[in-house]
Amino acid sequence: MSETKINYALITGASKGIGKSMAIALAKRKINLLLISRSADELAVLQTAIESEYGVEVHIFAIDLSQPQAAKAVHNWVTEKNYAVQILINNAGYGLWGKFAELDLNAQMEMCQLNMTTVTALCHLFVPVLSTQEKAYILNVCSTAAYQAVPTLAIYSATKSFILSFTRALRFELKDGPVSVSCLSPGPVDTNFAHRAGLDAFNKMAEKFNMKPDDVAEIAIKGLFAGKSEMIPGFTNIISVYANRILPKGFIEKMAAGIYKT
Repeated sequence: MSETKINYALITGASKGIGKSMAIALAKRKINLLLISRSADELAVLQTAIESEYGVEVHIFAIDLSQPQAAKAVHNWVTEKNYAVQILINNAGYGLWGKFAELDLNAQMEMCQLNMTTVTALCHLFVPVLSTQEKAYILNVCSTAAYQAVPTLAIYSATKSFILSFTRALRFELKDGPVSVSCLSPGPVDTNFAHRAGLDAFNKMAEKFNMKPDDVAEIAIKGLFAGKSEMIPGFTNIISVYANRILPKGFIEKMAAGIYKT
């Protein structure tokens, strides 16, 4: 990491999982934090723990980012408090498992709002702020599910494909300025993702391939500061992504359907 002074890193979905691990990884590097999540109680506990352990400033803002005006509310909070953001990490997101026509439409639309629209809005709102810094960073958290269609995770994988494509394009557009844009695409991680998605039956198999959130977070933060365009943690995940590029799409989709079948 360079000696560039980082004022604040803003992390969404920061109260648990990869987001929490990235917050701790940054705190270890003496970077001040703005932590966003739905749970005020979990954020408060994390805030106290990080400030006590690492001696950095931590400010928290509890909000449901699946709501349409959430991104603007976060930006307003940052503006009113005059926090100088130099790192934006769009980590919040979730999946829903099941056949598209059978899943609740409102729940799927809220997932689209959180996984795509809120991320897009936060990038749009904060790029002007980040562009005033000598050096700044955006990290959008994607998934290995972004590289192929996944039956029974149809909307989730589609939202992550959007984020992957958007991040690549944004990186190119900002390449001549101070803002470095990166994408993190983890595979199975030992978090609450599978439970929230309704994939409890998948948990036993996933345990064989799960990575620890701390390990994924360290890869993410190192890659972020190195200016990498894309980080895919884990050798198995790297192989699967490259396989998706060369094997027939129909074959990949059939395999995915077999893994995640209802």
